[in-house]
Amino acid sequence: MRVFVAGGSGVLGRRLVPQLVARGHQVTATTTGPGKLGLLADLGAEGVVMDGLDAASVRGAVEAARPDVLVHQMTAISPTHAGKPDIKHPDRWFAATNRLRAEGTDNLLAAARSAGVGHVVAQGYASWNGTAGGGWVKTEEDPLNLMPGTASYPGLAVLSRIEDLVLAAGGAVLRYGAFYGPGAIDDQVALVRKRQYPLIGRGTGYSSWVHLDDAAEATVLAVEQKATGVYNIVDDEPAPASEWLPWLARCAGAKRPMRIPVWLGRLLAGDQAVVMMTTGRAFSNARAKRDLGWRPRHPSWRQGFREELA
Repeated sequence: MRVFVAGGSGVLGRRLVPQLVARGHQVTATTTGPGKLGLLADLGAEGVVMDGLDAASVRGAVEAARPDVLVHQMTAISPTHAGKPDIKHPDRWFAATNRLRAEGTDNLLAAARSAGVGHVVAQGYASWNGTAGGGWVKTEEDPLNLMPGTASYPGLAVLSRIEDLVLAAGGAVLRYGAFYGPGAIDDQVALVRKRQYPLIGRGTGYSSWVHLDDAAEATVLAVEQKATGVYNIVDDEPAPASEWLPWLARCAGAKRPMRIPVWLGRLLAGDQAVVMMTTGRAFSNARAKRDLGWRPRHPSWRQGFREELA
């Protein structure tokens, strides 16, 4: 098939494009400037410079590519676009990404309709953001925690809106867990090594992780099967912060993380960090395994962190 990957030079796009090419697909991948066109060519794609916030730029790129499938992976989370990570103020840190996920999604879907694209696959999120209450591991049927009234709400709400729009268009939303893999957690590892990534409270909040290559493979399957609906793309071992964070520190050759009380965690790191580490709910991958035939090659972050940081 002809596959259009919006955001093809991003941290996931760089793992996704080669897998699509290896499966025989013709890939057009976008980047925001000419500096990464060579990278995309090396990955086997036809690179295109596109401004996701410019409707005419998006429409022109999509219509020229004539894709069968459009894959939405546009973000602006890298330090180049978003600056230094700021988990206390995710509304500021993710401002550019939130705009891409709002206006950029509208532009992509409009271009897809105009060009007669038959299928859309978009990026979602499923790590710690299952709604509180009940079990610690949630399915696609359980509601998400949008954290209304906090600095996290704008970003979580726009992700919910993407799901509504893409599902209405008959597409698929892949809720990826927290990424790790080449280039994905370098900033977190740096903080861990400086002992600036503490456990908050008892660290009972659960999270789900996924290796970039596994996320890419699930995306290829969703493309090829023209999947519809929502899928949690996470590994097999949801775990509390009290387990994964010390293991990350150990794999990084760092001292064990310090532990701080909840009140101090909220003061230093904000509401999102407190929720993630104290009441966060993780996610089940059973639907993706059953419906897509997906099996993560990195079934646990325990193995994955060790291999990544060896």
